[in-house]
Formats: sequence, C-alpha cells, structure tokens
Amino acid sequence: MPNNVSAGPDQRAYRLSSIDMLRGLIIVIMALDHVRDFTMTGAVIDPMTDPNVSPLLFFTRWISHFCAPVFIFLAGTSAGLMANRKTPAQLAEFLFKRGVWLLFVEIFILSTAISFSPFEFLRPGAHTEFFMQTLTAIGVGMIVLSGAQFLGMRACLMIGALIVLGHNLLDGIWPESTIGRVDAPLWVALHTQMSLTFEHVQFFFIYPVLPWSGVMLLGFGSAGLFRKLPDYRNEQLFKIGLGLIAAFIILRAFDVYGDAHKWSIQPDGLLKTLMNFLNTTKYPPSLLYLLMTLGPAALLCSYADHFKGWLKDTLVMYGRVPFAFYVVHFYLAHTVAVAIGMTQGYSFSEMTSFGHTPEHAGLHLGGVYLAWIAVVVILYPFCRWVAAVKARRSDWWLSYL
Repeated sequence: MPNNVSAGPDQRAYRLSSIDMLRGLIIVIMALDHVRDFTMTGAVIDPMTDPNVSPLLFFTRWISHFCAPVFIFLAGTSAGLMANRKTPAQLAEFLFKRGVWLLFVEIFILSTAISFSPFEFLRPGAHTEFFMQTLTAIGVGMIVLSGAQFLGMRACLMIGALIVLGHNLLDGIWPESTIGRVDAPLWVALHTQMSLTFEHVQFFFIYPVLPWSGVMLLGFGSAGLFRKLPDYRNEQLFKIGLGLIAAFIILRAFDVYGDAHKWSIQPDGLLKTLMNFLNTTKYPPSLLYLLMTLGPAALLCSYADHFKGWLKDTLVMYGRVPFAFYVVHFYLAHTVAVAIGMTQGYSFSEMTSFGHTPEHAGLHLGGVYLAWIAVVVILYPFCRWVAAVKARRSDWWLSYL
C-alpha cells in the first residue's frame, strides 16, 4: 500500500486521528471474528463456551471482545465531540435520526447480508430471522443519548458509570438468557439475550441494551477529555488505562463482584487457567469484561499519536468510515464463504443459510486468517474512496454513512 493512504486531511474539525486509528484497528479485528463465523468449518458462534477449545481459536475469539465496547464507547465520544458544533436540540435530532437509521439498517440490510434472502419475511409461510446485534446496541444507545445529552456531559458520565458499575447487581434477579423461548417479554432484552416471535418472523436480541447504553453514555461523558491538549489527554488516558486494567485483575482475582461466571485453576495447566481467567461475560457485558477491554484500549489510544507510517494511515482511513466498512464486510465475508463452499461441492442454497451450513464446509483456522486478510484488502479501495468523499464534502447524508 502507498505511504499516503489516509485519503487526505479530514475537513471535519471534530475528528481525532487517535480515535480514528483505534476505531480502524477495532473494525479490522471485528472483521476477523465475522469472517470466522462465516467461513470456518464446524464453527460455533462463541467457541469460548467450549472448555476444550484450542488456545489459538480461543484467543482469535477473545481479541474480538475488544470490538463492541470500544466501538460503542467511541460512538458516544464522537457524539460528545460533535456537541461543540451543534446545539443540544440539533444534536438530539441527529442522534435520534441516526439511531433509527441504524435500527433500519440492522433489520433490512444486515439481515439480508446474513441470509442472502431479501424480503424473505414477505413470503407466506417463511420463517425469517432477524439478528439484532451491534447496530441495535448503538442505535438504541443513540436514541437514549439524544435525550440524556440535555442533562450535560457530567450527568451522562455519572449515569453511564452507575449503569456499568451496577448492572451486574441484576445478575441474580434478572431472567437468564431466553434466546430459545418465544414467550419472554421484551423488557428482558434490557439485560440479557432473548428472542421475540411475530407469526413467522423471529427477532434475536443479541446485545442487551441497558449496559451498552451505559457504555455509550460513558463515552459521551468522556468527550471533554479528548478536547484537551494532546500531551495532557494522552497522560490521562495512560493513567486511566492502567487503572482499569489493575481494577480488572484485582476484581477478577477475588471474584466477588463484576461477572456472573467465576474462574478457577484448571488441571490442564497455566495456559488453560489464563484462558479461564480471561473468559468474562459478553452477553450482557459484565463490569469485568468492560474493564478488561476498555483498559487496554485507553492505553493504546494514549500512544496513538506517536505512531507513524502507512499502517497508522491505513487504520485511520478505515476508522473514518466504520459504517461503510461494517455493512459491506458482512456481504463480502458471506460471499467468500459461499464461494469456498461451492468450490468444495456444496450448493449455493446450502451455503447461504447462516448457522445451518454443512458441517464440513469451510476452512480451518489458518485458512480463516487468509480469508480475513483478503476481505480487509479487498475493502481497501472502497473505504479509501468513501473516506476521501467524506473528507472533502459536507453533504448532510454523508453523516449517515
């Protein structure tokens, strides 16, 4: 790749290259997890639930745990940085519309990427599944933030902190995951996974919205720090990152609060014990899960200004177009999986049913990594073009891409 890959300086004054670099790294890692979902033979959605999982597969999944917390936190931070150039009423309107738009995209665009069956829900008798995931969490969070931001950044920071610190108190009294049931009330989705069925249409709520809304509020409330001079900002991010990591290690070691699933010393040795120690709860994101992921992210962000060269420029470029990358990479990853399956002798229809593909179709983990690199490289020209358009133009609709 050429040295100058950042598509030129971005004319949007609220952009920070450190945030864009971190966001770019996160979506590239996220692509690995989704390519694995689509292309790996015999893959399960969360291999960390298997006590016999190999260390390489475990850490391939574990590294993706950083994606949702950082992505959603930075979505809140970016909204906070926009507050300098919008009135509270203008920001509320933008966040509400953006949130509704993301919910629309989740249901009508990303579900097609997963099923390759557009408008299947309109066919009489068809059973159609909609997976409400990351965009749902961000969309609902933005709708919540559209109202909460009137309280001010400090109030949002405090509310977000209370949710993140306190929502694990619900672990013992809130219904556990009802993802396989059809009679659970919708409010269960506030704190755990659940599904909801309307005749032949089934919605799977994967990301519980209460804790994720708390993460977005935290990001919004932290935006003031990112307005500070770089030296001060980076020093504070470094201290915060170390503090969060230390809190994770101490709380996880004693295991008295912060995660519903306890860890234990494993008879198979130190590596398996470490895997068990790091296997915190994502659904819903526990306090320990968020400390484990946001702490290292803050550390990396504190050093981001010091990185130079084509790799940083490439990540910054990807980080400026996360929505475009996110949507298109789903279609591309699924297309790659279909192509691989068809070369192995399976039919197109067998390979388009996500989660129900033939057991032996797909690639082993080494091939998954190669497919992931191919997906990221193929997306490069498209993302660079989108980044260049967004950098030099200010059309209102570009804010929704």
